[in-house]
Amino acid sequence: MDQIELAMGLNAQFGLPLEEQITALREVGFNGFFAYWRRDTDFAALKRAGDQAGMAFQFIHANQMLMEHVWQETERTEEAVDELFSCLRDCADNGIPLMVAHAIDGFDWHTPTPMGIRHFEKLVQEAERLHVRIALENAEGEEYLAALMERFQGNPYVGFCWDSGHEMCYNRKDMLALYGDRLLCTHLNDNMGMSSQDGKMDWQDDLHLLPFDGIGDWEEMMGRLEKTGYHDMLTFELKISSPPSRHENDPYRKMDIRDYFTQAYMRSCRVAALKKRARVHALQAEKTVL
Repeated sequence: MDQIELAMGLNAQFGLPLEEQITALREVGFNGFFAYWRRDTDFAALKRAGDQAGMAFQFIHANQMLMEHVWQETERTEEAVDELFSCLRDCADNGIPLMVAHAIDGFDWHTPTPMGIRHFEKLVQEAERLHVRIALENAEGEEYLAALMERFQGNPYVGFCWDSGHEMCYNRKDMLALYGDRLLCTHLNDNMGMSSQDGKMDWQDDLHLLPFDGIGDWEEMMGRLEKTGYHDMLTFELKISSPPSRHENDPYRKMDIRDYFTQAYMRSCRVAALKKRARVHALQAEKTVL
């Protein structure tokens, strides 16, 4: 059975320059990385550092903070749309094959608009021209993700990014059952689920803990992931800083960052082992049927 490759996101929280993070992640065993889009980021430098380290630059994660302006006419609509196109061009200019984007950001948005669909239609046209795929991530505002996945059904340039933590604290449903057949990448992380007893979503529940430090049933999740037929890189999106009213991530900040990267790699290997086990069980089940 082929070796499962592992990737992890770069993050300013880690305290090292991004190029040094790439080298440090490679030293502990990771095969790839991704970066968040900012206008002042030198993605060419990150690509060079990745190439030198033998690390795949898997995708750039678009800024989600202005996404509501893509769907409605405001003074920031042009800026929000331009950020998406700029991220897409940065991918193309640096040979990065994939851009990850949220459909919306925030808990108060539930009604997709024709204007927003039109903006994404133009974005996807540009993606096709540049030969860069777009992976839409599950987060809050599931109606927006559903509208875009329906609109671009069958388009090979639009797929899905599964965030395991978002599923636990925002979606509360099997997102892989909905979009797993279009899965292009993962954001794997853990959390404690929803803290509110009345079912109200809270962004501070999105902790991005190391796998096995939260309530996630990783054997069950990897079983579902295996059923999608996804056999590409497993990518982890992790954080060492707790949200303002939480403390679950605090122990990570006490660790030397390279020790944290080592721990992240060890946990990632455990997740990959569960994915392999699910594959073995699936193959055994096929033989039994035959």
